[in-house]
Amino acid sequence: MFFLKCIVGILATLGLLVVGGAFAVWLFIDQVEPLRARVKPLPDTMVLTFDMGRGLIEVQPENPLSRASLGPVVVLRHALDALEAAAADDRVKGIFVRLGRGTPGLALAQELRDAVLEFRASGKFAIAFAETFGEAGNGTQHYYLASAFDRIWLQPSGDVGLTGFSIESPFLRGVFEDIGVEPRFDKRGDYKGALAFLTDSSLPEPQRANLQRLLDSSLERVVQDIAIARTLDPADVNRLIDTGPHGAVTAQERKLIDQLGYWSDAEADALAAAGIGDAEADDPFVTLEDYNRRRYTPEPEGETFALIHGLGPVVLDTGANDPIFGQVTMGADTVAAALRTAMDTPEVRAIVFRVDSPGGSYVASDVIWHEMRRAKEKGLPVIVTMGGVAASGGYFVAAPAHAIVAQPGTITGSIGVVTGKVVASGLWDRLGVTWDGVKAGARADAWSPNRDFTEAEWNSVQDSLNRVYADFTQKVAEGRGMPIERVIEVAEGRVWSGADALDAGLVDALGGYRKAFALAREAAGMSPEAPIQVRVFPEARDPFQAFIENAFGGTIDVPGMGAFARGLARVVQAAGAVTEVLSVFKPAQRGMELRAHGVEELR
Repeated sequence: MFFLKCIVGILATLGLLVVGGAFAVWLFIDQVEPLRARVKPLPDTMVLTFDMGRGLIEVQPENPLSRASLGPVVVLRHALDALEAAAADDRVKGIFVRLGRGTPGLALAQELRDAVLEFRASGKFAIAFAETFGEAGNGTQHYYLASAFDRIWLQPSGDVGLTGFSIESPFLRGVFEDIGVEPRFDKRGDYKGALAFLTDSSLPEPQRANLQRLLDSSLERVVQDIAIARTLDPADVNRLIDTGPHGAVTAQERKLIDQLGYWSDAEADALAAAGIGDAEADDPFVTLEDYNRRRYTPEPEGETFALIHGLGPVVLDTGANDPIFGQVTMGADTVAAALRTAMDTPEVRAIVFRVDSPGGSYVASDVIWHEMRRAKEKGLPVIVTMGGVAASGGYFVAAPAHAIVAQPGTITGSIGVVTGKVVASGLWDRLGVTWDGVKAGARADAWSPNRDFTEAEWNSVQDSLNRVYADFTQKVAEGRGMPIERVIEVAEGRVWSGADALDAGLVDALGGYRKAFALAREAAGMSPEAPIQVRVFPEARDPFQAFIENAFGGTIDVPGMGAFARGLARVVQAAGAVTEVLSVFKPAQRGMELRAHGVEELR
């Protein structure tokens, strides 16, 4: 134990030294490099580029190591802003994008796809290249995005893995029975299947039907959009999906792609489309992020709109945005405070709330719901724009909004509740492990996994489920202006695609950020073309802290630095894991914590 603690101490010391050195590097990269980039003028003739393999995210993480590990990732809203500005910029001749890598998600792909189509409407070219759309895997989402471009290049060795969508899940009931573990959960809503993998040995029929419709709805939209973009019959697109994947030559013959070639060939095509010869001195290729940073932006004018992000599971805490370490959460404290600040800022005319969350704590969701309702009661328009998923608690927090916008592929709804625990007493019996202790209060250990609920405790769980479900549905009815009977019909834990949710009355419009801001202008009594300033809440803190955050922010393009940061992040994560293992063996403290078990969750 002493030896292990020494190792952890050494790792921690090395980490501090490395982070201290990295601070200086980050200060240079974030403070000096962007300034240099801004001073350097953009080319008179340029082609904007974007590599999906570098990632597309909603907001930059706060953790500097996470930022560095992500590398030059593109923020979705920055990409949308860049494409909108580029459409009106005579210097930009077109866009050239590498697809086929990364995991954009259907809703995010739809939002970027719409932006590409709007860019093309300005008369400029859009060329996509991919080595492959799903090598020994599913490339449907990437090809769907590529179909928005007027020319698609594919490497001759690549495939078009246009094969549709599927959902698979392991079911652990059989394993639990073998090892003596009993899942003790219950739910409200026949379609509420968040914990079916623990309680069942296969997909329950109501959930099977629900998920089938979810996939069918998403595929219907994909087929329709691809057919329009590629001038194909929808029935032919369906046949191509059912017979996929397709090799490069076959894909070209069946009009799924336009050209076969390698990156250099597609790059030459983009240069030719832009009217740029090989002898041009300046590099005409500019990334979306670089263009967004270097283009001229006039002083902000117009009314102020607040933008608030609610990403990840809903938690009763401040939340976190640290994707490298798997900690992206919608903290009720942070979001509620941001809503209050926006409400108390006189110049804010409307709030746009971006939600991308599978749900979480019922109590935490209710905290955010309350602030959303307060904003509505004050007459301040609040428009919700949904990302990839806004379900259960993610839908709960959105319900009071003046209007809800979702992408056709957004997963939403799931108005239901589930709670319970796993009982491991049978496992301990088989292993010969005994538990003993003391308690003060008849139900102090009701949520312990070492014993089952008593009849009275189980009845209390049922009462809690009834209360939460009634509260959830009533608040949806209030927020959406729907009769409670209609809410019950669309609730029951059922998940909906954004397209189906529109028909069900759970959302008001299909689209993304741009649609949400358009509805916010309308709700604020402004003209559709009225200029606005977008301020992100929560805003920056005191100047010193802002300086520290800026010093650790930005992206790393210095060769080797990204790999270095990722390695450092893994070391820190490993050290954290070792510390956690050691804490298990610390005597007395862990077993004597006073802990409130059984937080109800909306999932």
